[in-house]
Amino acid sequence: MKLKLKNPLTFFDLETTGTSVVKDRIIEISVVKVMPNGETIVKTNKINPTVPIPAETSVIHGIYDEDVKDAPTFKSVAKSFAQFLEGSDLAGFNILKFDVPLLVEEFLRVGIDFDVSKRKLIDAQKIFHMMEKRTLSAAYKFYCGKELTDAHSAEADTKATLAVLEAQVEKYDGQEVVDNLGNKLGVIENNMETLHQLTSTNMVDLAGRIVLNNDGVPCFNFGKHRNRPVTDVLKAEPNYYEWMMRGDFPQDTKRRLTEIKLKAFSSLNR
Repeated sequence: MKLKLKNPLTFFDLETTGTSVVKDRIIEISVVKVMPNGETIVKTNKINPTVPIPAETSVIHGIYDEDVKDAPTFKSVAKSFAQFLEGSDLAGFNILKFDVPLLVEEFLRVGIDFDVSKRKLIDAQKIFHMMEKRTLSAAYKFYCGKELTDAHSAEADTKATLAVLEAQVEKYDGQEVVDNLGNKLGVIENNMETLHQLTSTNMVDLAGRIVLNNDGVPCFNFGKHRNRPVTDVLKAEPNYYEWMMRGDFPQDTKRRLTEIKLKAFSSLNR
């Protein structure tokens, strides 16, 4: 089943130096851009991260320092990728917690404000976990009947995710989704707005440090203030904002926190 698209939908996958959104860097990026007419465009680049790749990470994805020493830095290709992604919604497998935040972080490091707030974000892993609870290789085998023989290759993973999402939409079209408590979350449809609503609606920042509660209020999603409204915490503990701004948090988290603080401050002074 072909995906029904109003905007281009760009599937992407990153291979990185590690798993920290703040500290680690991209070493390979692959995107498969699906146009509303069904045309697909593939863009894949090895990236010189400008920092050593840990040996334990290289063992996983097979990319070593020698493989990227002559590759372009992210700074040198950032504008090209930003232009390629312009106007696209984003999709991938397990992209919400890591790939999207890290990609935004890399763009911010080189002075590009890659805003995803107006884009639909579709995570095939979330649909898979809601319906079947497995991994990308298992998802590819389950939905497509094939072995993912080149796992941890960014391009292979990206193309596999496109195939998985197409198969998911075909398999579950019209089926209702419920959470572990039996609450109705929505219905799977061949519609990117619907899939976006199912997979990524409660996020405020891309790292998931701040989320919306059931009333649409931004709340902290970590530490001692988990589930407490951000504005309540900042009023009770003004220094908490400074602690986070000095702390080891992604730039995107810090700017979203600042936006919430400024909005609250401006409303008090009207």
